Amino acid sequence: MPTTYNGLSLPADGQRIEYSNGAYTVPDNPIIPFIEGDGTGRDIWKASQRVFDAAVEKAYSGKRAIKWFEIFAGEKAYRQFNTWLPDESVNAARDLRVSIKGPLTTPVGGGIRSLNVALRQILDLYSCVRPVKYYQGVPSPVKHPEKLDIVIFRENTEDVYAGVEFKEGSEDAARLISFLNDDLLSKTKKKVRTDSGVGIKPISIFGTKRLVRYAIRHALETGRKTVTLVHKGNIQKFTEGAFREWGYEVATQEFREQTVTERESWILGNVEANPNITVEQNAALIEPGLEFAPQGFRSELYAEVKGVLDSIGRTHGNGAWKNKILINDRIADSIFQQIIIRPADYSVLATSNLNGDYISDAAAAQVGGLGIAPGANIGDGYAVFEATHGTAPKYADKDVINPGSVILSGVMMLDFIGWKEAARLIETAMEKTIVQKFVTYDFERQTQGATKVGTSEFAARIIGNM
Repeated sequence: MPTTYNGLSLPADGQRIEYSNGAYTVPDNPIIPFIEGDGTGRDIWKASQRVFDAAVEKAYSGKRAIKWFEIFAGEKAYRQFNTWLPDESVNAARDLRVSIKGPLTTPVGGGIRSLNVALRQILDLYSCVRPVKYYQGVPSPVKHPEKLDIVIFRENTEDVYAGVEFKEGSEDAARLISFLNDDLLSKTKKKVRTDSGVGIKPISIFGTKRLVRYAIRHALETGRKTVTLVHKGNIQKFTEGAFREWGYEVATQEFREQTVTERESWILGNVEANPNITVEQNAALIEPGLEFAPQGFRSELYAEVKGVLDSIGRTHGNGAWKNKILINDRIADSIFQQIIIRPADYSVLATSNLNGDYISDAAAAQVGGLGIAPGANIGDGYAVFEATHGTAPKYADKDVINPGSVILSGVMMLDFIGWKEAARLIETAMEKTIVQKFVTYDFERQTQGATKVGTSEFAARIIGNM
């Protein structure tokens, strides 16, 4: 395996993180690649690295240390190597397993659509993980931001991120539209306008199930009680609707002992409330107006109720289901109001790509915005932790920007590699700093009596509060 990437040698006193049989082996001196990022990324990374190193030193008294190794992407890579994403940077992220990055510029014009998307696709980082929770003292537009504490698992390789689209007026778009209109839609009233750009929205069994599987495992490992499948299946039945169905299959087939679906909980709950209830009565309670439904529908529902009671009545009945992870689903547009008016009802969200993109940012707005919103892109054996905001080039090198997004992404990384003591030190110290009202300009202008500090001073005060 290489010892140099982009002409730089790996730290001689560091060791690689290894991965085997689904588990990471993390040495006390792991080599972790970093991309400082473009624009404000330069200020943010300098501040964040100081916080990470101080926390690790404080938590482990010098027995552990991260050996940082710079890799290149974005503007810095283009200036040095005449490419936005050098192959050796990707190789280093792959070989060294766990890395962290600041915000990157998306090149204008031709070439790579997005460096972030490229990294995710090349390393097959299929799960975008976005925890959203409130830190005391952070300004928020809602009355009770502390009630929101969710982790969003967004599928990261399919749906709109597959990047399969054809420009209006192009030969490829014309061929595809002709095929759709003249072949697949010829016997319907549906037509695609010939002056359309066309995109393909693939959602697969494989991609869906591995994402939902990861979300449920996270809930089990962290003691979270609900996993919500977010979809637009009422309109797009064979993509979004399939995401919902395949998600339920993962829960009921692979995690049967540990999960209960929402409908199953209704059926079991009805029996608890009335042990003498009949199958027909139970069905009528979970589907109001059932007496007006066709006989075929009623028969299917009776079979569903009986099947639930026969298959899990003994293992999940008598209140046992209340200690299982509840698997439910919500329509995508509904979840936007749900996380505002009923935030405590939700814990883990598993979503297709585009829905997750919207929901992640909307949720972050409730607890302070993207300035302190952490994120990670995780696959089987690889993880890239990253800022979720843009590069804000007009603030670059001015030492004013909030470094919270990268700092909290580092907290995620420390948790990921099992260095939880250092992670908690950073979280606690950062929250204390915000409560003391020493904050960067984005929070200072929303916080009465706050003192505005720069990026580097904010980091210094976090370190002091450790």
